[in-house]
Amino acid sequence: MIHLTADTQILIATNHVDFRRGIDGLASLCEQQLEQSPHSGAMFVFINRAHTMIRILCYEEQGFWLATK
Repeated sequence: MIHLTADTQILIATNHVDFRRGIDGLASLCEQQLEQSPHSGAMFVFINRAHTMIRILCYEEQGFWLATK
């Protein structure tokens, strides 16, 4: 379960992302374009080109979560 608290950072990418990228590709975007560590516990929100879907990437103790809606 993803734990969302008042201290959880939520970072939203303003440019669209190719949703063919998996966890590794999105994690590298966090480091290169957002200049944030994907292991920081923050939630990273991405949107597709058509603005019809979102992806949320976050890291917990046991690994990454990747949610798509």
